[in-house]
Amino acid sequence: MVSTDAIRTAVGILGNGIALALFLSPLPTFVKICKKRSVEDFSAVPYVATLLNCMMWLVYGLPAVHPHSTLVLTINGSGLAIELAYVLLFLVYARSGKQRARVAAMLAAEAAFVVAVALLVLTTLRTHERRSMVVGVLCVVFGTMMYAAPLSVMKLVIQTKSVEYMPLTLSLASFFNGLCWTAYALIRFDLYITIPNALGVIFAVAQLLLYAVYYKSTQRQIADRKRKAAEAEMAEVVVVKAAAAAVDTNDDKPGGGAAQ
Repeated sequence: MVSTDAIRTAVGILGNGIALALFLSPLPTFVKICKKRSVEDFSAVPYVATLLNCMMWLVYGLPAVHPHSTLVLTINGSGLAIELAYVLLFLVYARSGKQRARVAAMLAAEAAFVVAVALLVLTTLRTHERRSMVVGVLCVVFGTMMYAAPLSVMKLVIQTKSVEYMPLTLSLASFFNGLCWTAYALIRFDLYITIPNALGVIFAVAQLLLYAVYYKSTQRQIADRKRKAAEAEMAEVVVVKAAAAAVDTNDDKPGGGAAQ
């Protein structure tokens, strides 16, 4: 008979794979950003929040804080590297110096905060239970923030009736990631993992519902933009041709053309 621990480990490994897909899901967005050399209206908040979440879970998974948390360490270490790369791309392709300074300030504040928490917990608390409790509560807070970060994007979706800047891959990956880690936490109950991931499922469902509601209007808006761009380009071609025809006509007139 398969033991509970074996099932939990299997679910955790699956969770690692899904979480890795979650971290990598914004890749098409960042390819687009790199090609256009601009972050446009994409928000850095979800990536900065996810980075902080990964750093806090790394502290939680340390053997000195919460032993036997190898799966927590592996996936959040990978997530840290990936999310840091995303945030650095935001710094490179920010639309303005003000936007770049804001993202840099958030990044510096997060790093300082996590280092301070780790040092305080490891030097002032003597037992694994107390260390796990303090860091676990913080992980609940920041894990919830990570899943709630797209709320700002959801507000933009409702205002513009467009899901163009709320990637479907990110919403789907968030849903399956939250679902898997909630199951992992419930098999051998871990309150600190359960709360943020259960909330993550709820937030992801809300995003998917918005996507279903505004998908058609998004396609119409994109088609309208392309049509207007094509019309503008055609009008420009017509003006250029008209100007060229006028020059040719002037050259054909007696005395026209360059002086001899």
